[in-house]
Amino acid sequence: MHIVIAGAGIGGLTAALSLHAAGFEDVTVHEAAPEIRPLGVGINLLPHAVRELTELGLADRLAEIGVATAELAYFNRYGTPIWSEPRGLAAGYAWPQYSVHRGTLQMLLLEAVVERLGPDAVRTGSRITGPGDEDLLIGADGIHSAVRAHLYPGESPPPWNGLVLWRGVTYGDPFLTGRSMIMAGDGTQKFVAYPIETGERTLINWIAERPLDGEAPDRGNWNRPADLAEIGGHFADWRFDWLDVPGIIAGAEAAYEYPMVDRDPLPRWTFDGVTLLGDAAHAMYPIGSNGASQAIIDARVLAYALARGDLAAYEETRRPATTALQLSNREMGPEVVMKLAHERAPGGFDDIEQVIPHAERAEIAASYKRTAGFDPASLSERPSWSVDRSAVS
Repeated sequence: MHIVIAGAGIGGLTAALSLHAAGFEDVTVHEAAPEIRPLGVGINLLPHAVRELTELGLADRLAEIGVATAELAYFNRYGTPIWSEPRGLAAGYAWPQYSVHRGTLQMLLLEAVVERLGPDAVRTGSRITGPGDEDLLIGADGIHSAVRAHLYPGESPPPWNGLVLWRGVTYGDPFLTGRSMIMAGDGTQKFVAYPIETGERTLINWIAERPLDGEAPDRGNWNRPADLAEIGGHFADWRFDWLDVPGIIAGAEAAYEYPMVDRDPLPRWTFDGVTLLGDAAHAMYPIGSNGASQAIIDARVLAYALARGDLAAYEETRRPATTALQLSNREMGPEVVMKLAHERAPGGFDDIEQVIPHAERAEIAASYKRTAGFDPASLSERPSWSVDRSAVS
């Protein structure tokens, strides 16, 4: 079976590794860019995605490049705690959660593809816009997917919700546990920070978010430079006992602007030897740390389904799940606790229990885990998507 993958991002490269592990030898990845470089900033890999990379034999390499997240914590815009929970191994998962540099992860996956599939498996400067003579074309070419546009030629540009994200990285002092991921805000304006390198120095990945006046430029372009002074001005008084937000923003060498856009859920991904994967299939708001993780899971389920000769099972498994997640993220997912705290106590509070009772906060967190597929018990009990070649040969 001749398989072509459009896009050498995290999803496309994981798909190549998964297909190879499932016994498919004739797989090539085509990347439109002339060179694959470690672009981007930090992302999180949730335990369900780390499980899949572990089963692909990448656990040791992943541990070398990632920071094992110990805690996720939400605060209001004054730095007062709303909710915190352990993450990864500390939460009882069998697999860690990692904060990593997106580009470093991409290069790790690229190296593994070249090792296992050969140096000609990835072809740069090769843009795929639609099906050719392959048996299966997998569109893993991102939010502006040319393969998706071939399947849905009349689709509008990615819809924008009026918010803008600014992203950067800054060397700074550790905060809280030293491996905490924090989100502070009021449901409209927000600051996120977590370490992606620890040791002698801590490299802090940060995201600042607020409404943007006017029309959003370059929807879906992650690399538009932004003005650090302008960003810091919006967060000038966000100095907490445990984190200096304007100081972190000012300490970055550069920042990048990204309008918060996604894609509307599709009624169908697969048509006559073509299917979609990752952002090409279900681009979602960067809420709940799920974009890259869901692309990795797509890749594994697709390979598992193909090995059993049942491509339809891929979409039957993944499309309803990712549609639910896209819609949940539009409603702020687990981050809604910051919005609720602001609505109920806009001037701040002394006792969060009087604002959002523990049972309500706990259910918001647990419900999102179920929707996104990383509820601890269900994840541990789910059978592996690794393919037993002897059983399908």
